[in-house]
Amino acid sequence: MEPSEIAEVLNRPLSQELLARDLTRLAYVAKDGTPRAIPIGFVWNGSEIVMCTSKNAPKLPALRRNPTVALTIDTEVHPPKILLIRGRAGLDTVEGIPDEYFQASGSYKMTPEQRVEWEAGVRSLYNGMVRIVVTPTWAKLIDFETTLPSAVEELIRQRDDRQHA
Repeated sequence: MEPSEIAEVLNRPLSQELLARDLTRLAYVAKDGTPRAIPIGFVWNGSEIVMCTSKNAPKLPALRRNPTVALTIDTEVHPPKILLIRGRAGLDTVEGIPDEYFQASGSYKMTPEQRVEWEAGVRSLYNGMVRIVVTPTWAKLIDFETTLPSAVEELIRQRDDRQHA
């Protein structure tokens, strides 16, 4: 997919709405060669998906060996709105807690006092983190109104061909 095509998909209003959410599902290949899909907080910075994790997270050796990932950001209503993204994960070890970690947790319902206490707990737990940075190399938005999964699009074409034959 060309960068302009990716940008066109990601700049759609519905994509921007999904990119403003706080949870994605990150899919990658684990060290044992089996697939993994995990929920993880994220921030969209306008060009990259940024997720943060502990420096000892089991996913990090797997991502170092095979940085190819897929992300799903979706809604919990019917019909679902789904943003699918593929890319490569870059890993950036940082001291302290990256701003993105707190931004990704921004929608959690907490009182200001609870947030102060939570942030203090986070700062006391982590002496650093790893930023997982994904630049999209492919993107697809599925809203079941104007866009569909490719398999469903193919079935519709086949049905239309049969009806016009």
